[in-house]
Amino acid sequence: MKKAGIIMIIGSLLLLGLFKFPLWNIMLGAPQYPDPMGMDIYITGIRGVEEFDIQNIDGLNHYIGMQKIPKPEAMWEFEVFPLVIGGMAALGVVLGILGFFEKINYKWFLNWLILISVLGVLGMYDFNAWLADYGTNLDPNAIMKMTAPDGSPMTYKPPLFGNQKMLNFDVASFPALGAYLMFAGMALTLLAFFLGKDEWTKKHNYS
Repeated sequence: MKKAGIIMIIGSLLLLGLFKFPLWNIMLGAPQYPDPMGMDIYITGIRGVEEFDIQNIDGLNHYIGMQKIPKPEAMWEFEVFPLVIGGMAALGVVLGILGFFEKINYKWFLNWLILISVLGVLGMYDFNAWLADYGTNLDPNAIMKMTAPDGSPMTYKPPLFGNQKMLNFDVASFPALGAYLMFAGMALTLLAFFLGKDEWTKKHNYS
């Protein structure tokens, strides 16, 4: 399973792109802000797309009672996620090496893919829960108290995925380069599984 092992190694290493590039991006645009403001979400913290974006977003959020964008030390996720990604990348490389030398069969590649997929779903669930808390847990003493058409307090949860109108802001939330590298790595591991299955079947049919 030499080809499959090499592809498995490459796919696993692509996860390390998350240490360099953002996983997710949220942009806010409004008529009075010709240059949109944005947040890049990394596995190690949240940074502004431009230098003062975080400061400006926090300033606007203050008026409607939203929390400040958290520092890395304020969220356990920014300590755990790097360990999870690093561990999964290392595990994938080990499986690829063992597959290259035919010490394991192709099914291990699929097991790795299932595990990273489950962890990804849990990560997205946690991210969405944070967005919900960020947009709904408002300071009751806020300067501006906006209400929905039915009279209930307005919430400002950004979308997990896609575009949404909030007051006079257009909010867009989409995967960033780190996420695409991770998806590419997962696709390669799926390819490694099928190639490994083909190589394994041919070898054992002819042996």
